[in-house]
Amino acid sequence: MSIIDKTDAVLEPSAKGFDGPLLEVRDLHVEFHTRDGVAKAVNGVNYSVDAGETLAVLGESGSGKSVTAQAVMGILDMPPGRIPQGEIKFRGQDMLKMSEEERRRIRGRKIAMIFQDALSSLNPVLSVGYQLGEMYRVHQGLSKKDAKRKAIEMMDRVKIPAAAARVSDYPHQFSGGMRQRIMIAMALALEPDLIIADEPTTALDVTVQAQVMDLLAELQREYHMGLILITHDLGVVADVADKIAVMYAGRIVEQAPVHELYKRPAHPYTKGLLDSIPRLDQKGQELYAIKGLPPNLTRIPSGCAFNPRCPKAQDVCRTDIPPLHPVTEQDGTELVGRASACHFWKETIHG
Repeated sequence: MSIIDKTDAVLEPSAKGFDGPLLEVRDLHVEFHTRDGVAKAVNGVNYSVDAGETLAVLGESGSGKSVTAQAVMGILDMPPGRIPQGEIKFRGQDMLKMSEEERRRIRGRKIAMIFQDALSSLNPVLSVGYQLGEMYRVHQGLSKKDAKRKAIEMMDRVKIPAAAARVSDYPHQFSGGMRQRIMIAMALALEPDLIIADEPTTALDVTVQAQVMDLLAELQREYHMGLILITHDLGVVADVADKIAVMYAGRIVEQAPVHELYKRPAHPYTKGLLDSIPRLDQKGQELYAIKGLPPNLTRIPSGCAFNPRCPKAQDVCRTDIPPLHPVTEQDGTELVGRASACHFWKETIHG
């Protein structure tokens, strides 16, 4: 049985006829044992992604966005990392219960990841064509010649000029935007069902950022993939995401359809992030900034983790962890897809 046949054998029994979410993360916890104590990086995260849907995961550095993605991919360093509880279901199958060999067959072929630093993610001593072709040689058993041909096709697909002439070039010979396109090509090489893009536009100028995001959106429509877009930049996701999950101190503090969240945030942290975006109608005014710093994950504050920085914090916020409440209109009508982990979400969304 070939590698491809084995991969299909792993997925088909429970995936056949499965009509649930493409990916479903349930009550996921991730912690790291350090010299300073146990860092609780992810604390009960829940989210799902359907085929063809884009979920944007937002939050400051250290909020748990990338660690959650690494847990999904199965690339956490364990130890020091540990997943004490939770489920990560891909097409209904819990990947945390799979063997490492089974998960290895899924990575790349069914779920792929685009890392934030293309230069450090690519091997500097191997040509980009060789690295792209490796996907086909390892997973599909193609010859070097056929793998190189497929690599050129993928470089063309992500709009790298003169792909055939540049397939033997090395990563340092490409610009930052072109290297990110190569990373996208590698992720898409085996036409996966789900792409995780971790800060794919970091360190790129605004024009190149827009080009990369447009390319991702175009390829997603073409392949009908699920896409998880991890970022701290609210401006990047406005035109590409279907829904947003906002993370803080390892928890999701708000979930909403993208336009609803921009229009009416239901958590003070989300509102602070939105208020921090420069606006043309506020020229000359001081830019808003959320006070304080994200918490040390080995000493997360009691109650709501955001309470030391929150302008609306009250006594209950310092003692009780707020659950992720469904968000409603003032008349009690539930807003579909909306939830907020704030004791006083009504004051935030309804003013």
